[in-house]
Amino acid sequence: MADPSAAQYLEGRVDALREHLASLAAAAPALPQELARVSDDIAREVGARGTGTLLLLIAGFVGLGYILETALRYATAPQAAGAARWKRWKVFLREAGALAAFTLGSAAAFLAFEWPPRTRGAVMAVLTAFICVRAAIIVSRAVLRTLPMDEHAGRFWHARVVLFAAWLALGWMIAERLRALGMSEPARLLIVYALGLGLLAIGMEALWRRSPAAALALVLVWALWVIGARGFFWLALVALALPPLLRLAQAGTDHTLGGLGGVIAGRALRALLIVGAALLLAAAFGLDVDTLAGSESFWPRLLRGALNALVIVLVADLIWLVCASLIDRKLASADDANRARLQTLLPILRATLGATLVVMVVLMSLSALGVQVGPLLASAGVVGIAIGFGAQQLVRDLFAKFSYLLDDAFRVGEYIESGNYKGTVERLGGRSVQLRHHRGPIFTIPYGQLGAIKNSSRDWVIDKMTIGVAYDTDLDKAKKIIKKIGQELAENEEFAPQILEPLKMQGVEQFGDYAIQLRMKMKTRPNQQFTIRRRAYAMIKKAFAENGIRFAQPTVQVAGGGEASAAAAVARQALEMKKVS
Repeated sequence: MADPSAAQYLEGRVDALREHLASLAAAAPALPQELARVSDDIAREVGARGTGTLLLLIAGFVGLGYILETALRYATAPQAAGAARWKRWKVFLREAGALAAFTLGSAAAFLAFEWPPRTRGAVMAVLTAFICVRAAIIVSRAVLRTLPMDEHAGRFWHARVVLFAAWLALGWMIAERLRALGMSEPARLLIVYALGLGLLAIGMEALWRRSPAAALALVLVWALWVIGARGFFWLALVALALPPLLRLAQAGTDHTLGGLGGVIAGRALRALLIVGAALLLAAAFGLDVDTLAGSESFWPRLLRGALNALVIVLVADLIWLVCASLIDRKLASADDANRARLQTLLPILRATLGATLVVMVVLMSLSALGVQVGPLLASAGVVGIAIGFGAQQLVRDLFAKFSYLLDDAFRVGEYIESGNYKGTVERLGGRSVQLRHHRGPIFTIPYGQLGAIKNSSRDWVIDKMTIGVAYDTDLDKAKKIIKKIGQELAENEEFAPQILEPLKMQGVEQFGDYAIQLRMKMKTRPNQQFTIRRRAYAMIKKAFAENGIRFAQPTVQVAGGGEASAAAAVARQALEMKKVS
């Protein structure tokens, strides 16, 4: 069953519409007599004071306003050296200040004197219309400068906006003067609707070549206005004007501010436009927001909840835009050292934030619409506990993943070791990590089973090497040769970016059975030591051969037969055993 208040509202709207159309139809035959009477009143008023007197009064007050405006413009004129640096908002403030000075000089001075009521009303109507048109010119220029359009399009729309504002101001002035002269309301509305045809023509001419459908929609808007369907008139007007206004608001802020500031400002301006349109429609349909807040009937409560839910969604949308833009900006500006970690953490943070906002918006919107969210939260808690018990291992893996990522234990592309697993990190999955072994196989390991991590791809690596030389080697000469090789490697274009400290000999590591063990080291970037080590070994072998330095190797000296042969056999057997081991 329909709500009684809603039915009464619709019935009242239909009755008011019927009465309005009937009054217009009744006033149409008497319109010529009404116009003749008003013309006689105007003629008597002008004759009493004189046409020249009224025109002189208007010209005098307008002239006084222009004097003050010119003085303000002269005082705030930018210096020639810095005129090019004046920003758009400074130009707008200067123009607005000049208009304020004109208003103060013309209207305020006129109000300082006593005038007959009709004369006062006539002059004030003219001055007000003139000021409104000038304000429209200033605002139109300021707004169109913020939009990404060429000069021709800017001039086109500026001319149409000013013409529309001038015709609207003229119609308002005529309508107010007709009311002051005592014309009946139905007859006055007929003239107002006729003047509205001029606004319709201006709008259709501006839109016809760009959007014929929008131009024809203006006819429907004008018809709704004429028949007195106030609520539907504003509904059609909002439906027609709001989408392009939202696009222009975002385009204007992006063009003017640019970057993240333009995106945020544009989204905030769009939210304000949507909320303003909703409040306008509520007022157009005669719905008082304060009354809705205190009403307990179904439809008012539903409408109030819808308005609150709309505000909640718009605020959440703005929060999401700001956070997502900051995350994207951080990802784009990350350096190479932190890019892999941020590319893993920030998308997870963005997804978590998005899911949190969605849940909060849904719950708050349902609460605004009058739905009890307490039972829903209780049910969700029970379901969450059940899922938690059934997915303990999954939860463990997820928490372990966040722990590793927050500690920055490893990143994609790094070589790590964990227990019996080692390899290059190829993928960080939802609950497991994939390691590519250097021989090809891929290990897929749940995060909860990783344990301690050995990361071999961070910052730097110290690579130590050992070689064996004969006991008759000149160690100082060998040290100089190795140092020279380290300098050559550090100056090599291929290896120089990867070497942090050049190769050098640390000294004698130990005296072996048949060789002196020399220890060398170098400091390189991670995973680059293998290639450099191979090149270093090749250069050391060549340099040692050129300088008469021999690498040690086990030898057997045979002195003769008998005991010597037996000793040789024992030595040979020991050598064979060592080779096998």
